[in-house]
Amino acid sequence: MNLKENLGGVLEEFKTFIMKGNAVDLAVAVVIGASFKTIVDSVVADLITPLIGWMGGQPDFSRVYLGPLAIGKFINAVVAFLILGAVVFFLVVKPMNTLLSFAKKKAEEKPAEPAPLPEDIKLLMEIRDLLKAQKPPV
Repeated sequence: MNLKENLGGVLEEFKTFIMKGNAVDLAVAVVIGASFKTIVDSVVADLITPLIGWMGGQPDFSRVYLGPLAIGKFINAVVAFLILGAVVFFLVVKPMNTLLSFAKKKAEEKPAEPAPLPEDIKLLMEIRDLLKAQKPPV
């Protein structure tokens, strides 16, 4: 094999990999997730944190030390995580669960009608019934 054929095979394999559904889906999910992270960070930084600061002072524990340990920075990270988790839960997860349960309830109220049998299946059932009628059971 020469270099051109080898390179062409590798490029074809790469094209097959990139065009797989899960690779494209993952790329889209990463882009959407990055954009969504910006929105959630803005809600936390621009709405929730100032509200907490207005009610109880600026929530900053970064100056708290336990000996050489910067325990205050850890507390800040935990509080930020809990606020972020609450924002995601109450503004995304909870509304989505409500919508999904509403859609599920609506689907249960009106069950879908079964699809009509295709003509070939009907014909096969008729043939089966005729064959059963012709032969006595063994």
